[in-house]
Amino acid sequence: MSRRDELVSKLRGVPEGLPSVEEVRAMLAADPHLKCVVCYARISFDGRVKDAHGVEDQHRDMAEEARKLGWLVVYRYTDNDKSASREDVIRDDFEQLLTDLAAGQTQEGYPIHGVMAANDDRLYRRPSDWERYLKAFTAHEQRVYHDSNGVQDLYAEGFEIKGLLGVAMSLSETRKKQRRTRNSHRSRAMRGQSVAAWRPFGWQDDKITLRPEEAEAIRKAVHDVIAGASISEITRQWKEAGFITSRGNPFQYQTVKQVLKNARLCGYREVKGELVRDGDDQPVVGEWEPIITPKQWYAVTAKIRERGGGESGVARGSLAHKYLLTGILRCGMVLDDGSVCNCPMVGVRANKWLKYEHGYSCRPKLYGGCNGTWKRGDKTDELIEELVIAKLEEEAAAKAQDVPDWGKAEALERAIRSRNELERRWHDDQDADIDDEAFFRNLPVLERRVKELRADQRAHEVLKAEAEEAREDIREAWGKKTITQKREAIKKALIAVIAVSGGKGNKPFDPELLTPVWRTSA
Repeated sequence: MSRRDELVSKLRGVPEGLPSVEEVRAMLAADPHLKCVVCYARISFDGRVKDAHGVEDQHRDMAEEARKLGWLVVYRYTDNDKSASREDVIRDDFEQLLTDLAAGQTQEGYPIHGVMAANDDRLYRRPSDWERYLKAFTAHEQRVYHDSNGVQDLYAEGFEIKGLLGVAMSLSETRKKQRRTRNSHRSRAMRGQSVAAWRPFGWQDDKITLRPEEAEAIRKAVHDVIAGASISEITRQWKEAGFITSRGNPFQYQTVKQVLKNARLCGYREVKGELVRDGDDQPVVGEWEPIITPKQWYAVTAKIRERGGGESGVARGSLAHKYLLTGILRCGMVLDDGSVCNCPMVGVRANKWLKYEHGYSCRPKLYGGCNGTWKRGDKTDELIEELVIAKLEEEAAAKAQDVPDWGKAEALERAIRSRNELERRWHDDQDADIDDEAFFRNLPVLERRVKELRADQRAHEVLKAEAEEAREDIREAWGKKTITQKREAIKKALIAVIAVSGGKGNKPFDPELLTPVWRTSA
């Protein structure tokens, strides 16, 4: 548990040193004027330091006010780093507060005679939350409420409307701030300025200059993903290298994918996943140093999208395997009825007394196999890798030929001009030929054309990136590939490898008992 989590945990529940429930009830019997109150603290953004100082300060101030008023704090509710204005944010302690208020006591059994908060907007910022809070608070009579305005009478006539007006004003101010933030964000984006709240991974604190080690890790990751590596493998590599996010957290699958999909890598600006474009419909280039080229960015994002609908780091329907040829090798054992087993073989750890670490075995009969074929793993891997490398070297010359420039640039430019002209005429009050009906009938056609051409442009960039990959030394590049990359390359070259049993006993490895089934070009 982090230091912040430990502090927030201490700021929740029964305060340290509070008497037992029985002792508190005895104190109430002796002093009918004593009030047992609960305190609620919340902050929307815990800041970059993430030390929970905001909620800690609120609880300290409320404890001091309770002491002055002679009230006894019996429970503390804390929602740290949580917004009260967003509907999709669940404030667990606020929900528990409402439950306890309705019940009249905390889960431990302490009675609740009132609530304290630093300000009313700590408790609620939306009308629905105000109504729920007021209903739970007034479920029992003679409760007290204290905030920055002092002691408030929530039972007073008209207070419900007063509270709603306060919520409406708070909500209006929040939305104004959000609009100003969005407009400022958009304006800075159009100027190519960095608007990141945190240092982006790959750049220095100025968000402009590259951080060499991180930038090189990104370049390698982009290169590997284009060549077939999975996001999971990149995540593991970054963890092993000791890289952490700019917020100080270990990299996870989703954060690595977000880094690689970010247009910032090639110098482009984007807002909510869309490239920011200038008046000529060209991507706005930021003020920071790029790590990769736009061509590489188009290629890597296309690769990520084509895998599992863009949400998976591995091709749809596939798994990350520990052994190279699992599922690629197929058992060639001839069964008693004359048919061939043809069951996919799986990689397994070899017995300790053998000279190799793994082997490939046909599945047991229970799982559709015959359990009659075993192949030594290291020799089998080596043989198939050599065959595939030789095949790739034969094909490399054809793949490495220069890919011509994209031939539809003028078509895209015309489509963009047509769309912009349509919009201009629609906004022109003097142009009576383009009414709303004509505009909305023609706009989708032009938008679809622009979208199709841009998709074709991205696909062309992928081809160019793959052509550049093919120019590398095949054997040298193969040695740097991960298991997933090698498997993808093997599956592109081979349909399967038929493995025939060499008989019982520990027989010498015989390459003649392995028959590759090559894919033929369509």
